[in-house]
Amino acid sequence: MNLCLFDLDHTLVPIDSDHAWGDFMVSLGWVDADTFKARNDAFYADYQRGELDIHAYVAFSTGPLQVRAPAERDAAHARYMQQVVEPAIRPEARELVERHRNAGDLIAIVTATNEFVTGPIARAFGVDHLIAVRLQRGPGDTISGRIDGVPSYQGGKVTRCTEWLASLGHRWQDFDRVSVYSDSANDLPLLEQATDAVATNPSPALERIATERGWRILRLFA
Repeated sequence: MNLCLFDLDHTLVPIDSDHAWGDFMVSLGWVDADTFKARNDAFYADYQRGELDIHAYVAFSTGPLQVRAPAERDAAHARYMQQVVEPAIRPEARELVERHRNAGDLIAIVTATNEFVTGPIARAFGVDHLIAVRLQRGPGDTISGRIDGVPSYQGGKVTRCTEWLASLGHRWQDFDRVSVYSDSANDLPLLEQATDAVATNPSPALERIATERGWRILRLFA
């Protein structure tokens, strides 16, 4: 069996689903537009530099979710999927996932975006295994604004994947081939676990690293 791990944002979809969800909450009137957008943009810039405080970001970005009932949250996310995400999903991305599925690979999406935002997106790709930032939940499925366990960000992606594989009775070395697709240098620790590291729609920083190391470069959305 082979293993295939996909990053999500700017890898399988040509958007950042977390940042786009923030913009969508602005459109819903859930937040003050100017204040929220400025902070959301600042956190996104931190991410692009590899300097994101993931705990601070999750506390900020889930603030509007913390004060809303699950039914209201889910209804808003369904609209977000219909209006923002589904139009952004390209046939090329679906075909890439299907190619690995048809080959019998064990597939997971591994993302630093939280499970609330990304769960429906993984289902839209037909991927059963999602490794995302877990949100700490309280009574009545409330969201606390804190992260449950190790965040799947930078080196945390390797930790979470190792835990996930162990839960299935596997280790990294069980696989003849490990394919990792990502656009971001934030995922360098995960890419280094791969036998087949694929810089997908790479950022300039990742493209430089991929060129130096002889990794394959895939421009899925070119």
